[in-house]
Amino acid sequence: MRHGKKVNHLGRQTAHRKAMLANMACSLIEHKRINTTVAKAKALKQFIEPLITKSKADTTHNRRIVFSKLRQKEAVTELFREVATKIGDRPGGYTRIIKLGNRLGDNADMAMIELVDYNEIYNAGKVEKKTTRRSRRGGSKPAAAPAVDTKASNEEE
Repeated sequence: MRHGKKVNHLGRQTAHRKAMLANMACSLIEHKRINTTVAKAKALKQFIEPLITKSKADTTHNRRIVFSKLRQKEAVTELFREVATKIGDRPGGYTRIIKLGNRLGDNADMAMIELVDYNEIYNAGKVEKKTTRRSRRGGSKPAAAPAVDTKASNEEE
């Protein structure tokens, strides 16, 4: 039984798995979307979402924590500058996994993992929400305006 075993080992030893996820995360930050297998995409999602959450608060401590996981200075810089400013108001769910079908060579399930705010196709149809809300009470009364116009037309006759 595999009770409480949440880590997908991906058929690799610990050091290989951590290095692979770090490299995939750096590629995702750099290119904003990558194609990989579904299992690796799900493992990458669990790996990178806490790092993106850390990047919202640009402190030296958070940068050091993220750098210890990613191990590439350019990726950390881009994560804290471009990516963090774009996803600053989002409470979570920074990545999206889209299944692509099976790979031709070994029939592995393939998927595309991408940063949500960088996809123009999905974000194009959304209309920005108004921030102000009005109550129904005390609004303008549209029925009063036509009544005035009918009186004015009656007086003219």
